[in-house]
Formats: sequence, C-alpha cells, structure tokens
Amino acid sequence: MATAVVLFLLLTWQVVAHGPLARADLRLSGHLVRPDRVSGALADLGNVSVAVPILAVVLVCAARLARRAGTRRWWLPSVAATVLMALVPVFVIPVKHLVARPGPPLMGPATGYFPSGHTATAAIAYGAAALVLRPWLRTSYARREVLLACLALNLAVAFGLVRHGYHWLLDVVASWCLGAVLLTGLAVFLGRHEGP
Repeated sequence: MATAVVLFLLLTWQVVAHGPLARADLRLSGHLVRPDRVSGALADLGNVSVAVPILAVVLVCAARLARRAGTRRWWLPSVAATVLMALVPVFVIPVKHLVARPGPPLMGPATGYFPSGHTATAAIAYGAAALVLRPWLRTSYARREVLLACLALNLAVAFGLVRHGYHWLLDVVASWCLGAVLLTGLAVFLGRHEGP
C-alpha cells in the first residue's frame, strides 16, 4: 500500500510541475489515441451508471448468501463496500480541482482530468465486488477467475479511456494507485470482520 501512495504522490507532483513523466505522458498518450466504438464502449465500463449497478447486484447476492449461511453480521461486507464506493468522489474530486490538468485534445479546453474518475470508479466497483464475493467462492479456480475478470474489466476501462482520448495514461495510473490503497483498506477490514 505504501508503494501505491508514493507512486500517486510522485505522479501528482509530476503532473502539477509539468515534469518529465508528465511530458512523456503527453507524447505517449497522444500516439495511443485512435477513437472508435470499441474503445468508447470499453471506457463506458467505468461509468457510474454501469459499474455501480454491477457492484450493487454483487453486494445484494453476497448479503443474501451471508444471511442464509447464518453469518452474524451478514450485512457488513456489503455496507463497507457501498461506503467505499460512495467515498470515491470524496478522494477524486478535490484532487481533480487542485491539479486542474487539461484533458487530451479531443476533450476540449476543460480541466480536471487527473486522476481519472472513471478508472477509480471501475477499480473500486469491480475490486470491491471481487473482495466481497471471495468468501463465497469455494474453489481456488473460482477465486482466480473472479480476480481475472476484475483485472480484465479494469484493463479494458483503462485501454478504452486512453485509446478513445478521454484521459492521459497518467490519469489512469494515478487512479489505479488510489484504488489499490482503498481496496487494501477494504480487504483488511473484511478480513477482520467477515466470514461465512
């Protein structure tokens, strides 16, 4: 978790100071932009209107499984994941305003692109879903498949955002760092308080 915090701070500093990483990001991301329907659809997987309902379905299913199993605080993992999802804007929006990074050329003159809200939403929604489901997955194969699905969704969102020209690559990486910190906190909390 400390590595993610340090990397987030480093990336933020580079973007604010227009440092070498930020300049390299502008060049690299500029070469990666090729908007098309596929990249737009992949980016949409990070929309609140897509990721949050998927998380909600998983949380309801996990709560029902826990209640049926007679788990004492059957509601706690789902509530914790819901609170974490609700906290995403609390962490992302102030940084967006403070950094005020302009978006890629396709996005016009607006600012507030660092860190990526879509990436943070996807990281927390899909990551929290995987963490809450984990105790109910009986085999290592099932746990691995859910983890791979979570990673694939997050990579798809990142690819779509950069490829379509919605975000710079560092916007996405910074949000992954933030997501790693928040999900580690959720994993520790769930490890102490849940169990089938």
